[in-house]
Amino acid sequence: MSEPYTPTARTRVTREPHRGIYDRAIAYQILDEGFICHVGFVIDNQPFVIPTGYGRAGDNLYIHGSAASRMLRNLDQGVPVCVTVTLLDGLVLARSIFNQSMNYRSVVVLGTAVAVEDPKEKLEALRALSDHILPGRWADVRQPNDKELKATLVMRLPITEFSAKVRQGPPIDDEEDYSFPTWAGVVPLKMQTGAPINDPRLDPAQEVPLYARNYSRNK
Repeated sequence: MSEPYTPTARTRVTREPHRGIYDRAIAYQILDEGFICHVGFVIDNQPFVIPTGYGRAGDNLYIHGSAASRMLRNLDQGVPVCVTVTLLDGLVLARSIFNQSMNYRSVVVLGTAVAVEDPKEKLEALRALSDHILPGRWADVRQPNDKELKATLVMRLPITEFSAKVRQGPPIDDEEDYSFPTWAGVVPLKMQTGAPINDPRLDPAQEVPLYARNYSRNK
């Protein structure tokens, strides 16, 4: 476990503070397991939240989208952003509806995202995005050409201000409710990988690669 960092006033968890975690190793584990992040920001006094793919390389998050996206273009103007990633692990069924909950792991990163202009870093960032989703795929496909690189915007967000929040375990009922005659417990939720399905136009001689056949999100 890495050394915890001191949260800022903005990232310190105030609601259920005992669930707040400020350890980079745990935060990075959550980020590395997720697929989609939600990027929140304000432009012209209008709030926006957009879902997008992401990848992590060291202490940086890389967010990508179309170069024609007005919202992503505005991120390069120094607009503060909030990036969140949430993993849902289970439904927590308590004896009272008030105490129903969910087991989850989440990370919030605050900062200012900037556009990646250096072609080499941009290519490495796209590789980080690809490896984040499916390790091994990048080396097995055609690399982006100049036209595709120009059409893609990649933003870098340093992970300097962050917090994680985790809820695990059984329901927590009021003491007087433990005798209430109903089932209580946790319904676990997991992402399950199915068998790969061939593209109808795939060469029949082309075998499914091991990284697709044995794919697992547990890193």
